[in-house]
Amino acid sequence: MAGEFFASRAWYDTLLTGALPVDAAPVLALAEDTALLPLLRQGRRLSALVSPYTLDWRPLPAPGADAAALRTAGRALGGKLRLRPPTRLDTLDPEAPGFARLLEGISAAGLRPLRFLHTGNWHEPLVPGAGWDGYLATRPPALRNTIGRKLRAARGATFEWLAAPGPALEAGIAAYADVRARSWKPHEPFPDFDAALMRVAAGLGLLRLGVLRDAAGRAMAAQYWILDRGGRRATVLKLAHAEDSRAASPGTVLTARMIQGLLAEGVAELDFGRGDDDYKRLWAGARRQRIGLLLADPLHPAGLLALARQAGGALRRRLRPAAEARPA
Repeated sequence: MAGEFFASRAWYDTLLTGALPVDAAPVLALAEDTALLPLLRQGRRLSALVSPYTLDWRPLPAPGADAAALRTAGRALGGKLRLRPPTRLDTLDPEAPGFARLLEGISAAGLRPLRFLHTGNWHEPLVPGAGWDGYLATRPPALRNTIGRKLRAARGATFEWLAAPGPALEAGIAAYADVRARSWKPHEPFPDFDAALMRVAAGLGLLRLGVLRDAAGRAMAAQYWILDRGGRRATVLKLAHAEDSRAASPGTVLTARMIQGLLAEGVAELDFGRGDDDYKRLWAGARRQRIGLLLADPLHPAGLLALARQAGGALRRRLRPAAEARPA
């Protein structure tokens, strides 16, 4: 879709070259020349083409496809998925254009879409013209106080804002890797992916990489954002700070400096990616639910098992309140 980086060729090319499981093969499912679904095949099982880095997966409708065409496309796709193990789709935005009509067609083909909650997405729509002061005024008082105190204490630190390809960006990418290795974060499943994605986004003019260094020039924190929707939305992909610099709250300082810069560029929405980490609700006040689907065929044993498990879970949820209400 126009302006959606995470539905673009650049995103999927980077994903395929840098974050594809060794036992998986990409599949492009074309439904009636109306919708394209990037999928993965592992054995006989199909799933959405996603990775631990995916923030938003969606079917890609053809420009101008109307509701009737999308339902027809969904029915054609559902026919291709019959008599197969369930197809798993993750990180779905239920409000994505065309999604509901496509799902109607899939259901009409005889598949049962089993919905589950997948991950949260915290974001902050910005008031036009409010700027940094306006944004800060909407944040919790504890965060405002921390930002003011830590920014004053960090006056000896150096802030780097990197966006264009070149030696400075390469030094920033190296600093990010150094901070990541000294952070609290677990092992990276695809250690080269972040660097590859930063280079691709920088080549498109969409990268905003920030590095905070101490007075000696050592990186204390690093994070990178990607712009999409024509530069109107900024999404933070990764952020980390070095454990040996924790007392200076370099992550808080760097996030504040990055948001200041993004607001100066006219960004209309801040997006904190996937997950419900506690810190995100300090910086963003709205939450979207990303869902998952299992497209189950009741005529396939694995599909029938998935349906039985869903029915059993629903029954347990109905019975639990009644059991809890009984007197001891």
